[in-house]
Amino acid sequence: MADINTIAKQFTDFYYSTFDTNRGNLQSLYREHSMLTWEGQQLLGAANIAEKLTSLPFDKVLHKITTLDAQPSSLSVASMIVSVTGLLVVEDNQNPLQFSQVFQLIPDGDSYYVFNDIFRLNYGA
Repeated sequence: MADINTIAKQFTDFYYSTFDTNRGNLQSLYREHSMLTWEGQQLLGAANIAEKLTSLPFDKVLHKITTLDAQPSSLSVASMIVSVTGLLVVEDNQNPLQFSQVFQLIPDGDSYYVFNDIFRLNYGA
């Protein structure tokens, strides 16, 4: 099995590249029992998650990753927790927003799917 940090990097590279170019294509990363918490709003199921992501009120977005950390999340399954922080550039705005996102990835054949996904913008005091 590949190194957990390598898998986390590959996943996040794919996730954010897809988010930035065609959010609708992210639906395949989720399952019917997957949950997304977006700014406190909980959504269950791949279709509901995809609907939320595609209905966000912006067309152009770019994620710039600052930190990426990964840990195993089970002794019996090769699952993992991936924590990401970074900058979110929306509609070419000169003032990027800070964000944090945590994924729990579960193995599915030769790949992984997102079981849990928690996203928050980080506002300064």
